[in-house]
Amino acid sequence: MSRYLLTTPIYYVTAKPHLGHAYTTIIGDALARWHRLLGEDVHFLTGTDEHGQKVQDYADAAGKSPQEFVDEIAPLYAEAWKKLNISNDDFIRTTEQRHKIGVAELLQRCYDAGDIELDVYKGKYCVACEEYYTDDELDPGDLCKIHKLKVEYYEEENYFFRLSRFQQRLLDWYDAHPGSIQPEFRGNEALGLIRGGLRDFSVSRTSLKWGIPLPWDSKHVAYVWFDALANYITAIGFGSDDPAQRARFDDWWPGTHLIGKDIIRHHCVYWPAMLLSAGIEPPTSWAVGGWLLVGGEKMSKTSGNVVNPLDLIDDIGVDGFRYYVLAETAFGQDGDFTYEGLIGRYNSDLANNLGNLLSRVATVVGKKCDGLGPAPRADSPLAEAAGAALAGATEGWAALQPSKALDATWGLIRATNAYLEQNEPWKTEPGPAVDAVMGDALEALRIVCILASPAVPDTCQTIWERLGLTGPITEQRVPTDATWGRYPGGLTVTKGDPLFPRR
Repeated sequence: MSRYLLTTPIYYVTAKPHLGHAYTTIIGDALARWHRLLGEDVHFLTGTDEHGQKVQDYADAAGKSPQEFVDEIAPLYAEAWKKLNISNDDFIRTTEQRHKIGVAELLQRCYDAGDIELDVYKGKYCVACEEYYTDDELDPGDLCKIHKLKVEYYEEENYFFRLSRFQQRLLDWYDAHPGSIQPEFRGNEALGLIRGGLRDFSVSRTSLKWGIPLPWDSKHVAYVWFDALANYITAIGFGSDDPAQRARFDDWWPGTHLIGKDIIRHHCVYWPAMLLSAGIEPPTSWAVGGWLLVGGEKMSKTSGNVVNPLDLIDDIGVDGFRYYVLAETAFGQDGDFTYEGLIGRYNSDLANNLGNLLSRVATVVGKKCDGLGPAPRADSPLAEAAGAALAGATEGWAALQPSKALDATWGLIRATNAYLEQNEPWKTEPGPAVDAVMGDALEALRIVCILASPAVPDTCQTIWERLGLTGPITEQRVPTDATWGRYPGGLTVTKGDPLFPRR
């Protein structure tokens, strides 16, 4: 069985989960669910980033120790993902011992390779980014381009990772692994950063105490990127003395990283260089998403435009929210969240199309077929549309484009609704003609259930059971179980309450 390791970024615990965090995590969950449908052994990882200057500052302001502060915030992320039906297999916190052990191992390997050296840094630093910047990388007034906050001047002894030595090695690696960063234009952006010249970066701080001490110099604590990025390997056993954990790391690594466009430099330049220095293979691939904007701006606490995803699911349900996030924006591009757009998608795609289709089918089967679903015809006019939906969904998920995969799936829903309008089985007397049409519609719905389940898992399980089918839909496999003609007929079809009451 092939393995698929998928990670989200780990989220910084200075604030509660917001829509931007939910956006990336839901995409990751849908991809993980699709790969499980393919029959792959999936390990889906998410977590929280709990060290660094910002956490120290927030904890001080709250009158708490950093550990007390993160122990209050980190569980909010785990709880939010539970409420959004995120199927992560692990949740890593960077304050866990397994992480600290792995970070120390990674640092030591790079130090032993001669790629970490002591130096003095003098320059401008954005606390919000955890990043040093040159004058030409800042907006007028020494403002960070992302956070629009004034940077601070720091001068202190740091250990530095000699990233400048890795330009050609990185270019050679990417040349040998074309297409490893998707979408392609994001890959070109990463290559542009490398070709433009690489600057050594700090891996430690002495002015900060809230972090993981360097294994060879305990006066220094690990600076954010060597700490945070390492979660992808520490969560699967890297650095452990346990042979079983070491074997686990060998089994799972490398994997696929799901990231936002603002952290390309760190994930697609710093991270592979760190791994190459430590003698570890870089990731298999990176999937780089855009931002989900509100009013044309990235969500942030400083701009005051944060949207709590848990507030939205109270309005339209978990699956309604998940569907909007996945279907509305092409992955890789920026999207603009609006409440009107959310309700519009809900009413058109879910209430009017999917929900109405199930209601129609169940009603007619109940009235014209004694409540028992007929079997489909092998030569059904809908078979071609079902094949196209399977092909389009498969292509969309493989290309890391949930919106395209779902549009292909909804193509079968639209075709089935049109088929019912054309045949009007509700006006036809019970008999073979009605049975033929309804068997075809039931089979289309069965296939829709499988293909849409990564996006709206609870809804699809409900439809599955109303069609009289048994067992978890997660046990279905693509493409075999999503091919035409597998609805057995003779099953009790239940109408039930509306899946998506109009808003």
